[in-house]
Amino acid sequence: MTKSIKLMMATNKDVEILHKIQVEAFMPLLQKYNDTQTNPAKETIEKLAERIAETRSDYYVIHFHKEIVGGIRVVPLSDNRTRISPIYIGLIYQGKGIAQEVFKQIEQMYSATVEWELDTIKQEKGNCYLYEKLGYRKAGKEVVINDKMTLISYLKKLN
Repeated sequence: MTKSIKLMMATNKDVEILHKIQVEAFMPLLQKYNDTQTNPAKETIEKLAERIAETRSDYYVIHFHKEIVGGIRVVPLSDNRTRISPIYIGLIYQGKGIAQEVFKQIEQMYSATVEWELDTIKQEKGNCYLYEKLGYRKAGKEVVINDKMTLISYLKKLN
């Protein structure tokens, strides 16, 4: 699996395909939770282009067997703390262990990081299970988005 997944720094030429995959990946959650203010499916292509161009974060294209299947944004918060926001995999590629391998590769690439953080939807048990399986623990911070959905923070400490 390791050799079939490659992370490449995103560029402007990747914006269109990444936006398409991001909308596809997050649309089922938007339809389920109606979180129009926070859902990445509502993000404009211009906003995604801004995130890719940002110098304070790194945006990667996820390749699986040379196909572009998703994206991940890595935001260094300090010398030893880093945030993932967002990570997404196209619907037909979900459940194949790609995200787990991406997290392993990112942790190796940012080896100085000792604390990783991310947010996910508390009601999405599959997402919570994945992050907990990867060593993340609930950090206690919860934000109610609407009556159907709550965002929960996760933290992973290495060492």
